[in-house]
Amino acid sequence: MSVSATLLRLPGLLQEQLVAAQEAGCYDSEEELIADAVRVLLAARPDVRLATACQLYKRGAVSLSRAAELAGLDVVSMKRALDERGITRVAPESLAETVAMARASLQAAGRSA
Repeated sequence: MSVSATLLRLPGLLQEQLVAAQEAGCYDSEEELIADAVRVLLAARPDVRLATACQLYKRGAVSLSRAAELAGLDVVSMKRALDERGITRVAPESLAETVAMARASLQAAGRSA
């Protein structure tokens, strides 16, 4: 996982809450708190989870199967979501990923590979 620095400006009270959470010992660093906040946001908002997975796929940062995993969808539903957003699919998936996706689809359908 890569780490990038981002300057974050929060409205007054949110900034104070961030500092207070650190002072209270809830988090060791601002980065840890923000990472946790983003994880909670993605868990609570399937629409944001799907939108970010689609953007990551569009940028080539993740494979189709990884985008589906991040979005909480099966591969077929992820393909549909990409199509609905006008995102062209490419097939950079390796043979191993393709086989894994096929096995997962068979398993989801109650069949064996």
